[in-house]
Amino acid sequence: MLRPKIPTMPTPTGHHAPPAVVEPTTVTPAGQTPPPVPVAPAPSRPTVQLTPGTALALVGGGTAVALVVGAVLVSMLLAIAITGASVAICALVVRSLLASEAKRR
Repeated sequence: MLRPKIPTMPTPTGHHAPPAVVEPTTVTPAGQTPPPVPVAPAPSRPTVQLTPGTALALVGGGTAVALVVGAVLVSMLLAIAITGASVAICALVVRSLLASEAKRR
């Protein structure tokens, strides 16, 4: 019932040509040719020239990125500090409630 069924290979039909016979060929070296003269490679990309305007734009962009990253990091640090302070206050309140409950007994 749970035996796998192995597919059977279909039998070929129609006319079959015999495989072509490939005969090896000999390689004959050509006459001595002079080596090619090396050519200086062309630059793969053009050189970038910084004008005062583009340098100022790059400095302004870098400053903006630094300010944004700094603001994000400071806000994350502030969120962690606020969370820690609130957890500490909650711990003090719970400890106070437990201590007052113990004194009543």
